[in-house]
Amino acid sequence: QVQLVESGGGLVQAGGSLRLSCAASGSIFSINTMGWYRQAPGKQRELVARLTSLGRTNYADSVKGRFTISRDNARKTVYLQMNSLTPEDTATYLCNAVGVVVSFTPYRSLEVWGQGTLVTVSS
Repeated sequence: QVQLVESGGGLVQAGGSLRLSCAASGSIFSINTMGWYRQAPGKQRELVARLTSLGRTNYADSVKGRFTISRDNARKTVYLQMNSLTPEDTATYLCNAVGVVVSFTPYRSLEVWGQGTLVTVSS
């Protein structure tokens, strides 16, 4: 069974920083893309940032220049460094992994979501 476990959320003042971590566990051969989404109360889930195994990144316009995504493929872990946080960044942040290869014969690839970690930015 594949799981994603997030950590690093919490309460921070505006202008502060947090670093989120998400570790994948289970019988995994490889992971194509790992990323972060967020969902604020009453709003739709939105992409924050994602990073492919080849190093290609995508960021939401609202976080460009403030957030940095990185990953450690050997540890199957993805990180999100969040700087210059504002109250608008308050949300539950969910880790996502796409193209999680768990079997080659037969070929089986999954998409997995973490439970989420709450980030609250006070003004």
